[in-house]
Order: sequence, then C-alpha cells, then structure tokens
Amino acid sequence: MNLEINPLHPVFAAEVIGVDLRDPATPELVAAIDAAMDQYAVLVLRDQQIDDDQQLAFAQAMGPLEPDVAVVDAARHRLKYRAMVDISNLALDGSIVAVDDRRRMFNLGNLLWHSDSSFKSTPAKHSMLHARVIPPSGGNTEFADMRAAWDALPIDTQTLIEPLVCDHSLIYSRALLGFEAFTAAERDEFAPVPQRLVRRHPGSGRRCIYLSSHIGQVHGYQRPEGMVLIRELMEHATQREFVYSHPWRLHDLVIWDNRCTMHRARPFDDRRYKRDMRRLTLQDSAPTLDQAA
Repeated sequence: MNLEINPLHPVFAAEVIGVDLRDPATPELVAAIDAAMDQYAVLVLRDQQIDDDQQLAFAQAMGPLEPDVAVVDAARHRLKYRAMVDISNLALDGSIVAVDDRRRMFNLGNLLWHSDSSFKSTPAKHSMLHARVIPPSGGNTEFADMRAAWDALPIDTQTLIEPLVCDHSLIYSRALLGFEAFTAAERDEFAPVPQRLVRRHPGSGRRCIYLSSHIGQVHGYQRPEGMVLIRELMEHATQREFVYSHPWRLHDLVIWDNRCTMHRARPFDDRRYKRDMRRLTLQDSAPTLDQAA
C-alpha cells in the first residue's frame, strides 16, 4: 500500500492519494488513516465513487459508529441506514425542501462553528462526509485546528480555562439562530451535557480547546460572563491562520477529528440547487470528563 499525503494547510489538513474505498479496508489502510488523522486532523480523499454500503463498510472498519443521530423529525429519514446523517436540502421524494421546513431551519445550525455530537454524553471521534451532489458554487466546509489555537493562547489564558467544564446542547446552538421549535421529547433528548473545555488529544498528545456553538453554560460562571469567555475563545480559535476551507468536488470524502477541530458549513443557494452529503460518525471512547485531562 503506497499512500501519498499532501498537506493542504500550514498547521493541519492533508489530501490522501492512493485510496479506493470501493475495495474493503485492510488493517494496514485503517492504521495508515488513523496515523494520518492523528497528525493532520482533516483528511481529503478525492474521487471516491462509493455507495451507502461501501461508505458504511469503511466507517465500520475505522471504529464503532454512534448509536443514534440527533435531528428533529427523526422519522423523516431519507437514507438507507439510520446511522447515516442526511446533510442535504432534500425532502423524502428528492425534491428541494420548502423554505419554511422545520428541518431546514434546524439544519441552518450547521453554519455555526461546532464539533459534531459535543452535546452527547460520549461525543464524536471522527466524522466522514461524502459528496453525492454539490451545488455549482458555495457550500464550502471550513475547519479550525483547536490544537494550534491552544498553542497560541497566552499562558495566563491557558491556566484560566484548563480546569473549566461547559454544558453543551443543541438547544443552545439553535437558540443563537432563534430556532426554538423543539418538541417536549426533543428537549429531553437534547438536555445539556457537561464536557471539558480543554482536552488532550490522544493520538497526538497535544492539548486542544474543546469549543462548539453548542456551549451554553460555563460551570462556576454567571451565564453572561461565561458566554463572553466562550465568545472570546471562539474569535481566537477561528482566526484565518487556524482555518482550512474545503471547496467540495463531486465524490470527495472528507474525514475530520471532532476532538481537536471545529467546522462549519458555508452558505449556498439552497432554494435553487440541490446538495446531497452523507455523514457517518465514529463514537469516542468515553465522556470527556472520564478521559485524561
């Protein structure tokens, strides 16, 4: 197996050449991808002309999948597998969803900087997003390296935030956009969970800031004071020197490490053009409070 890895950004992100995911993933490929993820945190695999079965097989070879997805109107699932998250603007019949569709309003939260499933007790490890249909322009995904952001913090700020714990919830992130149309069952499902604000990334051994728009409370702080701190950290962590912007090509598969990156979708004309992206997500090993600091 001869993989070529070409960096895409000065501090993280790389393109991997020499992989065809139509073939079953060997232990050697899994180990090579894991090692590259530990170093680069975001990997781009071009021209992966795979179907849902092949995408699922690759994800399962990489590790255990998250047991459930967190969306509103979960019964309206368009895809073959329940574990596959539908990152699209498509209705069940394949048409573009209505402008006022509740799921469209909810999914606008993907435009905010976040880490996948930080609102779950055991959050996400790697996400794997595959491009099936892309619009003619717009719709990039941006990634921010939280390890580089930590390294660039002043020592006094590192000391201040290192012991902090924050509550994460989808209700918090959607409230930033004015979305409050949750059912009682969804409010129970999306109840806040605590996560460390500073983590040690297991693969690289580096410290990182565990930030997300899902944060709505910092333990030990009055809420406005805590949220000012989070806003300051967000502005620091998303400076352009820490950000890679990925322009999608058809059949790209992008893998990112949610433990040490944030990401956000960029807008496109979703009232006019279709976009069909499908994501599978690996579950982390344990809640952040149970992991080594």
